[in-house]
Amino acid sequence: MPTVDDVLEQVGEFGWFQKQAFLTLCLISVALAPIYVGIVFLGFTPDHWCWNPRVAELSQRCGWSQAEEHNYTVPGLGAENEAFLHQCMQYEVDWNQSTLSCVDPLSSLPDNRSHPPLGPCQHGWVYDMPGSSIVTEFNLVCADAWKVDLFQSCVNLGFFLGSLGIGYIADRFGRKLCLLGTSLVTAVTGVLTAVAPDYTSMLFFRLVQGMVSKGSWMSGYTLITEFVGSGYRRTVAILYQVAFTVGLVGLPGLAYAIPYWRWLQLAVSLPTFLFLLYYWCVPESPRWLLSQKRNTQAVKVMDYIAQKNGKLPSADLKMLSVEEDVREKLSPSFVDLFCSPALRKHTLILMYLWFSCAVLYQGLIMHVGATGENHYLDFFYSSLVEFPAAFIILVTIDRVGRICPLAVSHLVAGAACLIMIFIPHDLRWLHTMVACVGRLGTTIVLQMICLVNTELYPTFIRSLGVMVCSALCDLGGIFTPFMVYRLMEVWQALPLILFGVLGLTAGGMTLLLPETKGVALPETIEDAENLRRKGKPKENTVYIQAQTSEGTGA
Repeated sequence: MPTVDDVLEQVGEFGWFQKQAFLTLCLISVALAPIYVGIVFLGFTPDHWCWNPRVAELSQRCGWSQAEEHNYTVPGLGAENEAFLHQCMQYEVDWNQSTLSCVDPLSSLPDNRSHPPLGPCQHGWVYDMPGSSIVTEFNLVCADAWKVDLFQSCVNLGFFLGSLGIGYIADRFGRKLCLLGTSLVTAVTGVLTAVAPDYTSMLFFRLVQGMVSKGSWMSGYTLITEFVGSGYRRTVAILYQVAFTVGLVGLPGLAYAIPYWRWLQLAVSLPTFLFLLYYWCVPESPRWLLSQKRNTQAVKVMDYIAQKNGKLPSADLKMLSVEEDVREKLSPSFVDLFCSPALRKHTLILMYLWFSCAVLYQGLIMHVGATGENHYLDFFYSSLVEFPAAFIILVTIDRVGRICPLAVSHLVAGAACLIMIFIPHDLRWLHTMVACVGRLGTTIVLQMICLVNTELYPTFIRSLGVMVCSALCDLGGIFTPFMVYRLMEVWQALPLILFGVLGLTAGGMTLLLPETKGVALPETIEDAENLRRKGKPKENTVYIQAQTSEGTGA
């Protein structure tokens, strides 16, 4: 009895239909970048100092420049530990005094008080930047600086909460319905964030957007990998994630052209409404339809793919069905991820790998920091390092396999963190270079782990398995800022030690997973158990993405 991949070999494994679907679905991956890292520009914190209306009047009367007004009225910026005084404190002076001089007014204070007492800012701040960010509009500085971190944490918290429910929806009600629903909510909440009247409402919309945006990305990922034959599955899976890097590289240019955060938020949110057009140009996954015993609809989709690829409908189409003795569940459950020894082991290991990867990826960026003066170029250059990751994966994944490159990448990232501890501070270029090597390793892990995660679960819990395991990535994103900054207060190198241990441990645990190169995707729980023996799944099951020429070459 033919499988879906057997039929795809006849109607086209990567024909015109798959290419069109791939390019259109990649736009979802591009659109996720501003949601995931948009805080770099939306929440940019420029240099700032206290604003005083009386000082502004005196400045206007005396004809001071902004630099002179700044130097005369707030504490100077000397040593690094004086930054807080410079940005968050002001001189407590009665600026209405007529005795104040226009030249160094503090020197004309009574009793020669050239250094009057300091107090917190009372009337807001002056920000040294063109345009605006949520920081400048809502004054999220000094005592309220933690609210910027909370703004970003809400996105990761939304990813985490969404992972627990969106995967179930995709497996229970279909990839296409999940894609359309999450895309609509993502677009609406993105616009609402741009027009939010206050910080609290903006925080709520950001949380909701996080809950659905990752589900939209994952639905697109699952669809495109289930549309193509297994010979192309690994390539489109990696390139779909490369589209995310394209979004990263393009974001600083857009942010530079639109320096006002509300307009920038609208610019990245309004185009996502176009994803609703997928209703007409992207069909439901035939693999999912077969897993739900909706054979007639699956046959119609495969016939449509054949027509779009310019192929004659396969004579095997009518034979696509699910064997009655294959007792698959139509309703996936979280318990299914732990229902067998192999699935239990895979789930626990993958959870740890996702968590460690998130901590390493975001932690390295935070620890190195934005050392340059131009944060647009800094972001651009750091994003470019992710492109070689896809090249390395595509070169090695067919020759070496999945598990070995994944383990080595973890080990490289962990070792890079430990090496950074011993690099002298004056060798900043070497410190940055080693950090980029570490980021390259974590990027390879991020782009490969989703593919490996997909290949270790049977169809009826595939989306659920990926979403639940990747939820640990979001959990890591929530806690990483606290790990970095709190541990650095104890010892600056302490976070790097933690990152190194996480990376090396994750590399070792990766070797406990079965190699999936040349092995058909599991279609049943029994197939998932047989992966550890590299056994080929039974050929009488039909509704997933596996048995192909890739499998015969194992």
